[in-house]
Amino acid sequence: MKKFAALLIALMLLLSFSACAEEAPAAVNVYVSITDDTGALVLAYVPVAVTDTDEDGIVSIHDALLCAHTANHENGADAFASAQTEYGISMTRLWGVENGGSYGYYLNDASAWSLMDPVQENDHVKAFAYTDLAAWSDTYCFFDAVHAEVQPGAEIVLTLSVAGYDETWAPVTLPAADAVITVNGEAADVMTDAEGKCTLTFDEEGVYVISAKSETQTLVAPVCVVTVAAAQ
Repeated sequence: MKKFAALLIALMLLLSFSACAEEAPAAVNVYVSITDDTGALVLAYVPVAVTDTDEDGIVSIHDALLCAHTANHENGADAFASAQTEYGISMTRLWGVENGGSYGYYLNDASAWSLMDPVQENDHVKAFAYTDLAAWSDTYCFFDAVHAEVQPGAEIVLTLSVAGYDETWAPVTLPAADAVITVNGEAADVMTDAEGKCTLTFDEEGVYVISAKSETQTLVAPVCVVTVAAAQ
């Protein structure tokens, strides 16, 4: 009788452990930015509640992009697609665009290994479709802040960098000089200096999407969302 009771308890513990092990991971809030094949910043640091959509036990970049399309594209989840390739799971459609698999994605402005890389609370996922399908000149760039809060009339200094490689193909970041700053899609009378720095001021309260373009480089549109509000 004692042996039976011990076996019953062991079985209950095993079942309990299995249930816990198979429990879906909690949703995380991730910020997502997407640039389409025209170079337009169609999502700019938009908050997305990301779940384990493929039920593999990991909340990943792939999950973040699928959830972002579901919540923000007019065609929902159908605007995003992926497939298993010799390189692992790869994007085949981004923001409704199919261009033969020519896409890129970064996690917190660092090159990610895979779409299956995990994401955590408040991470920033940035995905883009290549605009230059001949010379592949699209250059990833980023500001030193993806979000900032300032008061009206106060200066904000941002630094724009491009992602590159040295002679040994090790990742490096370089200043993005002479880039034209845009505010809510319109060119501002501001350019980055030799160190990639620029200074902006906003007189009116509101939310402003800061990006950049260049006449000498094909920049993947960077993003910084600036919230201008008076002190409480």
